[in-house]
Amino acid sequence: MKKLMTLVLATSLAFAVSACGQKETAAPANNSSAPAAAASNELKLTATNFKFDQAEYKVKKGEEIKVTLENKAGMHGIEIKGLGVKLDGNNKTGTFTANEEGTYDIICSIPCGQGHAAMKSKLIVEA
Repeated sequence: MKKLMTLVLATSLAFAVSACGQKETAAPANNSSAPAAAASNELKLTATNFKFDQAEYKVKKGEEIKVTLENKAGMHGIEIKGLGVKLDGNNKTGTFTANEEGTYDIICSIPCGQGHAAMKSKLIVEA
């Protein structure tokens, strides 16, 4: 019985670790320190193990925003609370319009390992 439990725990641990360590095709690195919104209506979030590439992202109120998620390391998804945005491995792009100024939480929506709970960022909608 102990061997079976050990095998089940080891398999579960291996699965959890492999979910975060999975690699996707990497795009060329962008060494620019410019904000994530390359154009006024595009928002690109890059996820690595347990963090996003920016602590905060800024968009303009009332504009339709195309949001894209790129996973550089691990398997991640995002949810922007209060705006109905949810992206994951199957849906890596979406659009939304932020009609209210304010700050919105961006969280990783796919359990990705020990640092998952701290994988957060902010979206700031400005006038």
